Formats: sequence, structure tokens, C-alpha cells
Amino acid sequence: MPRSFVREARKHVGPKRERIRPIIERLALEHQDAGIALTFRSPLELLVSVMLSAQTTDVNVNRVTATLFEKYHGPEDYLAVPQEELERDIYATGFFRQKAKSLRGTMRMLIEEFDGEVPSTLDELVRLPGVARKTANVVSAELGHSEGIVVDTHVRRLSQRLGLTKQEDPVKIERDLMRLVPREDWARFPHLLIWHGRRICDARRPRCEDCVLNDLCPSSRV
Repeated sequence: MPRSFVREARKHVGPKRERIRPIIERLALEHQDAGIALTFRSPLELLVSVMLSAQTTDVNVNRVTATLFEKYHGPEDYLAVPQEELERDIYATGFFRQKAKSLRGTMRMLIEEFDGEVPSTLDELVRLPGVARKTANVVSAELGHSEGIVVDTHVRRLSQRLGLTKQEDPVKIERDLMRLVPREDWARFPHLLIWHGRRICDARRPRCEDCVLNDLCPSSRV
């Protein structure tokens, strides 16, 4: 799409700071069930699920953890078996060797430095082996301590289409969104974009005619 067209379209829909609240409010009404799709019963299960979700689907992770969490209850359980056994147990999530190594390293650190508990702050979470900023953001948000905004492929694509950022790098996109989105919405905003991306704003064929944001979106085809 020509930059001149995008520039004119952005003028038509108005400044992003004026649009962000209507965007959030409309998406919240449209996707009232928007939330994390992973199944977990404790902070530890949440952390494990998010770590396993890299490069695979939430549905696949839930299928694996349904059995996994019946076998492994605390951090010590992940260290009580040979790594090869843990690898077999998480094999279906892909990249199982690296994930098993990261899980065991994380469990060891939880025991040695956090009394076996999952920390809730971003600075502490990113110290855990295999836990990058995106994973830490998901965990801290679900634990009620949002310190950032999760940026996945849906959040990246929709943020750009909505004219909320021009950046390509996830860290820079997050920075733009944190300046724009009210802090009380940092946790739910990614879920709203993710569900809207799955249901309406498809990567290849966005259904602009069915979109509640078409008059607020500079990329709308309506």
C-alpha cells in the first residue's frame, strides 16, 4: 500500500491517542471471552505452559500439559527424572531438547533462589533460563503484575494496521504501545488484539466489512 495513501488514511481516522480508548472499548465488547488460551491451575503450571508454547499452538500445549501436570507437581519433580524422560514427556511441543533444558534450569533456579515459588516481577522472571521478555510479560500479566505489553505476531500485525506503531521490532512496538495504552489495560489489550486477529483481522484476508474498528483503522478496506 503506497505510503501517501496510508498517510491520508491516518488523517481521516484521527490521531492514535484519540482512537486508543474506543479501540479497546469496542474490542472488549466484541470479544468478551478474550483471555489466555492456555490451561493451568497454578503459577508454576502457567510458567511451564508459556515456556512450552514457543513455536507451537496453545491447543497442542494444553494437550501435552493435561498429562504432564498430573506427573509433575513441583519444581523438584522436573529435576527428579532424567532429562531424556522429560524430553519424551514434552516431545509433542517441538524443540523438546532445548525446552527440557530450559525447564530444568528454571526449576533449579526457582528452588535455589525463590524458595520454589514463581516470581511475579519482570526483572526476576527474565533471569530464569529460557524465559525471554515475551514469556515474562505473559506470566506477570496473568499473575496480576503487568509491567509491559505482550507482543506476538497478532499484536504486531494489528498494531501496525491500526496505525498504533510503525516499528517492526517487538521491543520497539511494545514501547510504543506502553506509551499509548492505559496501564490498567496492559494485560487485556494483547488478548483483545490476538482474538480479533484470529477471528476477524486475518493476515491474508482481513474481514474489514465485519470489523467493529473499520472507521478507526487506516488500513480498512471499507
